[in-house]
Amino acid sequence: MSQPTDKRILSRLYGKGRGWAFSQTDLADLGTRSALDVALHRLWTQGAIRRVLRGIYDYPRYSLLLGEPLSPDIDRVAQALARKLGWRILPNGPSAPNLMGLSTQVPAQYLYLSDGPDRSYRVGATELVFKRTALKEAGFNLPESRTIVQGLKSIGQDTISAAVIARIRD
Repeated sequence: MSQPTDKRILSRLYGKGRGWAFSQTDLADLGTRSALDVALHRLWTQGAIRRVLRGIYDYPRYSLLLGEPLSPDIDRVAQALARKLGWRILPNGPSAPNLMGLSTQVPAQYLYLSDGPDRSYRVGATELVFKRTALKEAGFNLPESRTIVQGLKSIGQDTISAAVIARIRD
């Protein structure tokens, strides 16, 4: 006898780890659409997952210090949206150096270049914006490479130092 759909979803979540953002597209191999709907609703009402946006959920990270769930990881939410909608995306502007750890400033707006239409979403107090453009730098195999290229373009050639290179290497 096979496992119930919600048990298979939980198993996938445990494998991906806390903070993973996902949509039904990421779980399509685990059951039918209606079975996934019911299982996701059940897991959401139990508090095992959190609904971040319509159709986007995350397996929340918890802070032992605060004793409550942390805010969703905006980059993971953006990646989940891109997988759901079939877009390729690149972080742009001040969000790229922040994602790389080169900037401690948290932008109020995360901007991603996309091959999909212009759209914006509200995730808590943060705005997630997708802007349509030709993605010339999207040909890298690893998403980390795309983020590094966009981050270096954002901070400018004059500010690249040995410390910045060491930070990227880490």
